[in-house]
Amino acid sequence: MELNVNRVSLIAFVVSLTLTGTAFAQAAAMGSFLGGAATAFAAHESGHLLLDVAFDAHAGFERVNAGPVPFFAITHHPVSPVREFAISSAGFWVQHAGDELILARHPRLRTEGTPFLKGMFAFNVLTSVGYSVAAFARRGPLERDTRGVAAAARIAEPWVGAAILTPALLDGARFYVPDNGWLKWASRAAKAGGVLLIVRAAN
Repeated sequence: MELNVNRVSLIAFVVSLTLTGTAFAQAAAMGSFLGGAATAFAAHESGHLLLDVAFDAHAGFERVNAGPVPFFAITHHPVSPVREFAISSAGFWVQHAGDELILARHPRLRTEGTPFLKGMFAFNVLTSVGYSVAAFARRGPLERDTRGVAAAARIAEPWVGAAILTPALLDGARFYVPDNGWLKWASRAAKAGGVLLIVRAAN
C-alpha cells in the first residue's frame, strides 16, 4: 500500500510540474507577444516624432478619447500639406516597413515559435484595420492619422482607409499563405501606392 501511495504521489508531482512548466511557458510567450506589440506601438509613434523633429514641427502631446478609453495624440504646429502628409503617414510607413522586414526574414511566421515578432506583426495589421474602420466611419479624435493624410492629399478619408486596409489584409493573407508570390507583390504595390499619394499633397 505504501508503495502504491508513493507511486501515486510521484505521478501527481510529475504532472503538477508539467502543468506548472506549461503555464510558465504560456505566460512567457504571452509576455513576449505583448512586448512585441508594445514595441510596434512605440515604433509607430516614433515615426511621427522623427518627422516632427525633422520638419521642426514642434511636436507635443494632447489627451484624446478613443471611445471610452482615454489616450494621447502627438500634435504639431501647422506645416505644409506635403509635410503634413508625411508626418501623418509616418506611423503607417513604419508599420509597413516592419511587416516587410518580418515577413522577409520569417516568411513562415505563423508556424514559428517567435511570439515577440508575432506581437509586432499583429499590432501592425490590427492597428491598420482599426484606423481604416475609423476612416470609413469618419469617427474618432480629430488628430487621427487618416484624417491628417486625407486633408493633406485633399481626398475623402474613406479612400485613405482603403489605402491603409488593403496592405493590412494582404499581409494578413501572407501570414497564412506564405508561398503565394502574388500576395507578396500585391502587398508591396499597395504600400508603394499609399506612399505615392504624397504627389497629390505636393500639387
